[in-house]
Amino acid sequence: HHREEEQKEERQQSLQMTSTTRKKKFKTSEEEETFSLSELSIAAALALTSEIPQDYKIREAAILELEQRGQKRVRFGNDMEKLEKEVIRNCRLLRVRADRKALRRKAVEKACMEKEYIELRSGRPPMFWIPLRVHAVWERMEVKLACTVLASPPPRVTWYKNGVRIDPRLAPAGKYKIKNKFGMLTLHISRCSMEDSAEYSVEVKNQYGEAYSFATVLVRKYYGKESGFDSEIYRRSLMAREADFAFPLKPLFSREKEPFTLSCYFSSDLLEHQRDITWFRDGKLLQNSECQELKYQDQEASLTVSCAYKEDEGFYTIRVPSLDGYKEQTTYVFVRDAAAETAGAPGSPLNVKCHDVNKDCLILSWVAPSDNGGSPILGYYIERCVAGSEDWVPCNDKPVKTCRYPVLGLAEGQTYQFRVKAINKKGISHPSKTSDPVTTYDACKDKRVTVIPYDEGRTIEIFKDDLEGHIKIPLPPTNVHASEVREDYVALAWDEPDPRGREPLNYYVEKSIAGSNSWQMVNLDMPVNSPRFALFDLVKGKSYCFRVRSVNKYGISEPSLPSEPVTAGAKLATLPPPSQVLAFRDTKTSVVLQWDKLKDGLEPLGYYIYCRETGTEEWQTVNNKPVTCNEFTVPGLQPGKEYVFCVKSVSEAGLSESSPETDPIVVRQAIACPSAPHGFVLLNCGKADMTIGWKPPKRKGGTKILGYFVDQHDISELDWHEVNIQPIPQRVYTVSNLEEGHLYEFRACAVNMAGVGEVSEPSDLFRCEEWTMPEPGPPYDVKCTEVRDTSLKLHWEAPLYIGAGPVTGYYIDMCEEGSEEWKQINKQSIATTHMKISDLETGKCYIFRVRALNKAGIGPPSLPSDPVVAKTKPGTNDIELGVDEEGFIYMAFEAPEKNDCSEFIWSKDYEGPPDADRVQTEEKGNKSKLILKDPSEKDLGIYSVEVTDVDDDISASCTLTKEDLDKLLKRSHEIRNPLIKLISGWNIDVLEKGEVRLWLEVEKLSPNAELHLIFNDKELTSTPTHKINFVKGKGLVELIIQNFCDDDKGMYTAQLQDGKAKNQFTLVLVDECFAKVAAEADAKRREWKKKQGPHFIENLKWKVTENCEVLLTCKATNLRKDTSFQWFFNKKARAGGVFDPQTGIGTLRIKKMTKADEGQYKALVSDDRGEDYTQLDLTKGAFEDLLKELCRISALSATPLKIQPTEEGIKIYTDVKYYTDYMKTTWYHKEKQLESRDRLKAGSTMNQIWLHILNPTDADKGKYTLELFDGNNSRKLSTDLSGQVVRRYVKLKGHICSFPGRARVVQGLPDVATIMEDKTLCLTCCVSGDPYPEITWFKNEKVIVFKDRYKMDVKGTVVTITIEKVCNEDTGKYSIYVKNKYGSETGQVTISVYKHGEIPTGMEEE
Repeated sequence: HHREEEQKEERQQSLQMTSTTRKKKFKTSEEEETFSLSELSIAAALALTSEIPQDYKIREAAILELEQRGQKRVRFGNDMEKLEKEVIRNCRLLRVRADRKALRRKAVEKACMEKEYIELRSGRPPMFWIPLRVHAVWERMEVKLACTVLASPPPRVTWYKNGVRIDPRLAPAGKYKIKNKFGMLTLHISRCSMEDSAEYSVEVKNQYGEAYSFATVLVRKYYGKESGFDSEIYRRSLMAREADFAFPLKPLFSREKEPFTLSCYFSSDLLEHQRDITWFRDGKLLQNSECQELKYQDQEASLTVSCAYKEDEGFYTIRVPSLDGYKEQTTYVFVRDAAAETAGAPGSPLNVKCHDVNKDCLILSWVAPSDNGGSPILGYYIERCVAGSEDWVPCNDKPVKTCRYPVLGLAEGQTYQFRVKAINKKGISHPSKTSDPVTTYDACKDKRVTVIPYDEGRTIEIFKDDLEGHIKIPLPPTNVHASEVREDYVALAWDEPDPRGREPLNYYVEKSIAGSNSWQMVNLDMPVNSPRFALFDLVKGKSYCFRVRSVNKYGISEPSLPSEPVTAGAKLATLPPPSQVLAFRDTKTSVVLQWDKLKDGLEPLGYYIYCRETGTEEWQTVNNKPVTCNEFTVPGLQPGKEYVFCVKSVSEAGLSESSPETDPIVVRQAIACPSAPHGFVLLNCGKADMTIGWKPPKRKGGTKILGYFVDQHDISELDWHEVNIQPIPQRVYTVSNLEEGHLYEFRACAVNMAGVGEVSEPSDLFRCEEWTMPEPGPPYDVKCTEVRDTSLKLHWEAPLYIGAGPVTGYYIDMCEEGSEEWKQINKQSIATTHMKISDLETGKCYIFRVRALNKAGIGPPSLPSDPVVAKTKPGTNDIELGVDEEGFIYMAFEAPEKNDCSEFIWSKDYEGPPDADRVQTEEKGNKSKLILKDPSEKDLGIYSVEVTDVDDDISASCTLTKEDLDKLLKRSHEIRNPLIKLISGWNIDVLEKGEVRLWLEVEKLSPNAELHLIFNDKELTSTPTHKINFVKGKGLVELIIQNFCDDDKGMYTAQLQDGKAKNQFTLVLVDECFAKVAAEADAKRREWKKKQGPHFIENLKWKVTENCEVLLTCKATNLRKDTSFQWFFNKKARAGGVFDPQTGIGTLRIKKMTKADEGQYKALVSDDRGEDYTQLDLTKGAFEDLLKELCRISALSATPLKIQPTEEGIKIYTDVKYYTDYMKTTWYHKEKQLESRDRLKAGSTMNQIWLHILNPTDADKGKYTLELFDGNNSRKLSTDLSGQVVRRYVKLKGHICSFPGRARVVQGLPDVATIMEDKTLCLTCCVSGDPYPEITWFKNEKVIVFKDRYKMDVKGTVVTITIEKVCNEDTGKYSIYVKNKYGSETGQVTISVYKHGEIPTGMEEE
């Protein structure tokens, strides 16, 4: 009905504005329109001034052209008719505009009516949703009356006390605070007194009605302590208050893959409505999970991350509900890079995310790391794994240049996770945090499904595929285009064909160089399942076109329309760095950075911030996760240090260049207005004046407090009054002109360079009554300095009111924070106004107070000190005690946290500044030095220093004891009268040429150092024969003497001086010391001269070979062709040696070593440059050692025992390489040692050791053992003589007897023959045999050729061998061998040749 009325009004309005025309009528959709004469004239004017249509001009030009050709064309129509049409058209336009204005005006009127209607419907009288409630409080507490009202429109609110309207302007300042916030009405009454007990009501009114709510407030008086400090009741009253944050959240520094915990502490237990704590990171709500745990316990809320990643870096906010809304704190958590596996490798990427997920592909993106390891990042490697497994598979073979990459070849319906690694020339980074699991799916499926709801919640799903069953061969795709073009790839996208058919579709992609018509299929081996595809390895700079074909089981479609040309390989440029980077002071450990955002609409992923300390070259990364804001607070800086900063933009292409560096800035607290003073206390009171004191602001604003402004308030008056106009520099002030008996309260504010700070809360009420008590007043200004883990120093000021007598001492009380039990520390009073408190428990919070004592008793306690935690703060410095370069004893203290206006206040024994006549103070930067002018025992004591105008206590002390002073005075004397430090005293070296080097080493000397070398009271100067070297940079003094002789015997003294430092060092070179050096110098001089010609580098040595031959070897060098080599034995030349001039090795081989070979061996090498020799003494012990070795090798060469039947009996023997008499042999029969007797003969030859058993019997059967002993070790050989062997002997004997003509050696040869050198040896033996045997002589098993000195004579059966002038070479084993057709036999003899004067072997005992 309402809508119909509106349409009717519109028709009437339109009919009132219609007009008529005589020429023609036009009808609208609702009525016939006519125009007045004025409207027609306006329309005509518009038509005349309008431009001629373009087609009309063309038509006129055509007619003129035809007329010029001699043809005529007649124009039909009437210009007046055209003008009329234009007029009518313009009239219609005017009508439309008028209608629109009318409709708009009507809409506004209707909206106003609707608004009034809604307001009429929503209007309601006030109603109390939550009424006021009754309160009972203690005196001097505060109370808040609150209620909630519902009303529309908002009502007027009026508060009443006992029916009287409350006007805050008429009440004492700060007494009442009235608020109306979103329907919540509050009345805050501060510092309740007994007069505030009343009935309070609130009245709310609007045009629809009014409402009232009442509540009674009962204020109770507490009758307790007379001092007026009611902290116990005050604490109890706070139990119902909402908990607040105990400390501000501080920035937290963690490391990648390590846990961290962010803790927030509260002032008390959270109330029930405050327990719903929430944590946020970068504005995102955090929940409990496997990776992070949220917990609240014992007034502590904590957030623990078990394994930190860079993604966990950011702004963390904790939010706690309150009655007024919520309270919150924010801080920043930094996550540093984990230590690289390879030095110089980059940090790990972060924020790995998946985009545009399809059935078989997706787009992966990440953020570049802030730390490139010192060299540019070359690219990134991507890895994937199936969710739940750890089997990581690489996705790319070549590094990806940008931070975005298409991943192909995925399986539909599978869940994947991804991670990324960065690479530079040094190595590969740690992998990034794995991405969230993502499941591949058909992204186009939802577009092909229609959902129809019906029957209250039920739905019907209609698949478009089911309606397209008639489609067999698919249609081509559409809208083929490049969705992404990067340096490494081109990503294509297209739309599915519509209709697509019921069957699943695959796609083939074709490419062609732009401008050609040659198409090449790209993915012939791998059809694409989704309308997305990426092409790699395209030729950079070339333009390509792409088209796609659809394929299903019925066939393949026609190709799609080609895409627009796409140029491959376009490198994605990095963003420019931000400009105007500015650094501002913030706190003593932080700096605020600001920079301009990028212009021209560029949107980076964020910014990385870098800093470095002035004077260093290495930049440190501040944040490892890009920040999106353009202002950041850099924490964790070293106080007092100077830094510069720069910023880089982060984009998909990587990091930008560095922004211009900021100006260097010193890390200091920014200057700000101070906080409010606190802790007001009454120190003295007269009839009309009061002396009050207060504590300084907790935050001084980074600069010096210039003074305080104090206000007073008489509670009988309404207004506060200023006490002072000029700032009061001290914190004690006497307020005069007061009314006796009145109650006063005070407040104050501090002022510094930044301005006037906050106004403090009003003090307690103090009554102006003259103090007459005999006890002293309270001490004041109780503060703690030198706070350490287990101790602190407590200071206070003496009371201003001393009572009946002077103050004689003080008692100190202590209690732990939160406790109400005060404990007196000192049993006996102390007279000083300071005391060291020890034996504190580290980490606990303590509060102290002081009471003064006089003869009348103990006065009231002071105001408690501020709570202090017994803990040494990180970075706390102690006083350094030392001696400077000029020898002055000093005490130095460094305070990096000091402000520009801070001062160092030194004190001795806590009684005031040290005596200016005895000390001097110097300050430079953050360091202050106290120098003792004339150190003595008067300077012993305790020295303390305190830094002013800082928020936290910076103080220290040290005790200068007598022991410390003595050490420092000694050090001072050494510096002022320095000695050149000796590193190495006089040393004596004999050089290769026989030169003697005398040298010493001291500490490094300056270029101006001087040396005086004194020898036997005469100063030496450098000469060619006595060269002096003085290397000042190394502190080396040396004297080189060319020809060291008796003239150089004496005392050498080196006198050194370097500025003030000097020293001297003496060497006494006489007697045995001189003789030893002279002998060594002479020997080396000769050795050096020897080495100028041929000489030996390996001395003569012996070696026994496996063939039991003795080999003497040596080696010479520096040889020439004419160099000769000779062997000598016992000073006589010996032949038989071998010398190789190429290697310089000389060799002398002794095949059979006998006693005759014992002696001195010498090898001599010589030419015209000189000669050298090497000697080997093979006598006594040395020769015995050689024989032991010879026997050892000979014993090792012994063969197993053999048994041989002979004509006389049975022979048991072993063959050896060489047998000497030095080897001891022992025969055993059945473990019983045998001795030679008639039937047993033991003997040996040069190559054989034997036992001959003559005419053996059965008793000779059994085990025979031969023991060979070489002097150190023994070797045993065994065999068993059985009856069979004996029988063979009997058989052999009979066989031999059956051949009487067998060749035999009958007699004549001895076993051993000894002869002197140069004699003639004759050996004679008889032989027999028929026919006459052949005779052959052997020497060491080699056939003897009879010539020169060797001759043989045969006369019948007598055979004689003669050797003329025998020598050592003739020593050996000789044997005669006779043979005929019946047999053969050998006779042996050992010849030993000894030298003149020697005793033959075997005759020593005789």
